Amino acid sequence: MAEFKMNVPVVQKDPLITVDVDPANPLPPGRYRFQLVVIDDANNESAATVLDVIIADTQLPTAVLDMVNADKAIVAPNVAAGSAFFLSGARSSDVAPGKVKAYRFTLIEGPV
Repeated sequence: MAEFKMNVPVVQKDPLITVDVDPANPLPPGRYRFQLVVIDDANNESAATVLDVIIADTQLPTAVLDMVNADKAIVAPNVAAGSAFFLSGARSSDVAPGKVKAYRFTLIEGPV
């Protein structure tokens, strides 16, 4: 069990970790990115891998944006210059019995 703070690593020997949430101060709805680096017995560090976790709202719809291939499988958001790509909001949801009725995609920032 661990309480995560932004940009503060939690190091342990067990590969499974519980992300504890304070009921008085829960994570607000949105997308959170977690990172994992593993260290071997020779102290070599792996490249980092990341996982996006979506905390869904219990009243409002939750938007989820993915990059997908032509078969609609989720892929890493890396694109060769000059290539077209697919964006998908298919994993977005609403609290039942509500349904998502529209998807508004907007490019909001250029190269950084």
